[in-house]
Amino acid sequence: MRDSLAVKTLSYAYGKKATLSNISFSIAMGQCAILLGPNGAGKSTLFSLITHLYNSRDGQILINGFDVKRQSYAALANLGVVFQQTTLDMDLNVLQNLRYHAALHGMIRKQADACIQEELERQGMWARRGEKVRQLNGGHRRRVEIARALLHNPSLLLLDEPTVGLDVPSRKSIVEYVHSLCESDGLSVLWATHLIDEIYPSDQLIVLHQGEIKANGSVTSVCNGDSVDAISQTFQQLTQANES
Repeated sequence: MRDSLAVKTLSYAYGKKATLSNISFSIAMGQCAILLGPNGAGKSTLFSLITHLYNSRDGQILINGFDVKRQSYAALANLGVVFQQTTLDMDLNVLQNLRYHAALHGMIRKQADACIQEELERQGMWARRGEKVRQLNGGHRRRVEIARALLHNPSLLLLDEPTVGLDVPSRKSIVEYVHSLCESDGLSVLWATHLIDEIYPSDQLIVLHQGEIKANGSVTSVCNGDSVDAISQTFQQLTQANES
């Protein structure tokens, strides 16, 4: 079975400063992979490379089998993204934001409206479709951004710390919803976070520190257990080793 995402010997540097050093990992279809790392680990740089905002001469990134550098249109068509900072138009309502995004993907209005209604209903946001984004709270804006990322039916969803700044109920709702998509829809997810309580025992865990992958595997195999304490202890050990 083809991987939804394959990163092979990828390196990147800002000038002479290496940000990512020869990293490799893959994510299977239907798998939620947690990219866990402290600030400055290289998570945002990796996301910029996967989304083709940056380009690296070293290494290869495949999305659903398509090379991001050589087959960028086909690769990115399989990708949905929610960045840490909101990218919704605050002065448009929910429906207008989603219709605009659907048009960028070449979706006809009838198809777009059907997908928009389905995604908003799944997250309990259909009744708010006429509200301007600036009227929504942080949790509801995130739901709209996730709906937008899923409109074109991608095989891979990237989430760059999407719950930062949200209250506990909103965080819990988003974490549960995304994990349910992996189980019900076979969606693959790469979720960058530093919040250990967002990790499920069924997740793949990738620990990134100082531009290098320190661990990659099931939560149990990486941490010798799947409790929050076991994950926290392992994370501290992996990210504090060799600190100067």
